[in-house]
Amino acid sequence: MTQPRQFVVEADGGSRGNPGPAGYGAVVIDPATGETLAEAAEYIGVATNNVAEYKGLIAGLRAAKALVPDGSGGSDGGGPRVHVRMDSKLVVEQMSGRWKIKHPDMKPLAAEAARILPASAVTYEWIPRAENKHADRLANEAMDAGKRGKQWEPSSSTAALDTPRSSVAAALPPVSGPPGDAAAGAARARAALNRPGAETPEFAAGTRQPAPSATATPQVGWGAAPDLGAPATFVLLRHGETALTPEKRFSGSGGTDPELSAVGRGQAERAAEAFAARGTVQEIVSSPLRRCRETAGAVAARLGLEVRIEEGLRETDFGAWEGLTFGEVKERYAADLDAWLASAKAAPTGGGESFAEVARRVASARDRLVARYAGRTVLVVTHVTPIKTLVRLALGAPPESLFRMELSAASVSAVAYYADGNASVRLLNDTSHLR
Repeated sequence: MTQPRQFVVEADGGSRGNPGPAGYGAVVIDPATGETLAEAAEYIGVATNNVAEYKGLIAGLRAAKALVPDGSGGSDGGGPRVHVRMDSKLVVEQMSGRWKIKHPDMKPLAAEAARILPASAVTYEWIPRAENKHADRLANEAMDAGKRGKQWEPSSSTAALDTPRSSVAAALPPVSGPPGDAAAGAARARAALNRPGAETPEFAAGTRQPAPSATATPQVGWGAAPDLGAPATFVLLRHGETALTPEKRFSGSGGTDPELSAVGRGQAERAAEAFAARGTVQEIVSSPLRRCRETAGAVAARLGLEVRIEEGLRETDFGAWEGLTFGEVKERYAADLDAWLASAKAAPTGGGESFAEVARRVASARDRLVARYAGRTVLVVTHVTPIKTLVRLALGAPPESLFRMELSAASVSAVAYYADGNASVRLLNDTSHLR
């Protein structure tokens, strides 16, 4: 009895505007050799990133099924087995059954994808975008063709030529066998494709724990920890520049509430473009202060999302120091400034907030948001002190670490919060989208 045929499908989709002109790409690969067996791409008109991602998945599954015309691929009649690799966390988690499908545009697409092959024949793995270059290139070729008023044609594609295929074999679990042995390569593919509930070769998707094995000996400690599911991920965006930012003046919540400057508005738009291109943000939460609401509004307009206000994310009340430079505060309130620099419990002159008070407020807001957005990616638009505080608390760092972090205007940081109460800092002060 021959074994069912094994395929790897890599799929991607994109939207230039989200929603905007959109397209998808998909490639079917022989997991033993890395050979490209089939490609598919299409310009689909105006759509969101998520719709395009699902369309890419559907095309990839159909292309894999078409490679086995009799519907089996093995004498057992079981049909082909497919390991799907995508950089869309949403699609991977929804098709794996861990996230509910709530959006009306996603439900019929997910149902269509599920009908192509039996659920037992398809496994899903999230991969970083850098490992999905072939499908990404196809999707962009499709969008480029659509911009010219045409559809993508296989004869004009260079995606396969520009994409090395070594990444597929490298991602699969190691097995014994001489280097370059095709049988060993096929065994590696089967190990990933046949493992019950497999998501990634080494780690279950959305967790930091090794994927469980049906025959594994129970362990104690970290190795035996349960699957914690997808974390609540806070993408922390500092607001854009105001007139006070380049002058390095204290700008908190104690009376000063400046609007974004022209530079700040440009920064907000560039951030919005970057988040629209990534297509990962599912919710937006903002500090109540104007500079954050304006920054969040620019992103929300591009993503078609609403902005929810969280009072606990406001900046520190700097009391009498509001609007002053550090040098002016040192000149007028030297003793108070020295105390503030020495202790998180010391407050700015004139009834301002201490860092300890801010930490309690921010931690309460964090807990509310983590409970509300479990398993989702949330853009949190706030200020220097709240972002530094969230990072400090995630790291378990002392209060003085607040003075040792740099946060530029409109910079992006990220923290993931897991169901067991642990957190993971994933990014700090990224400004690449502003260049």
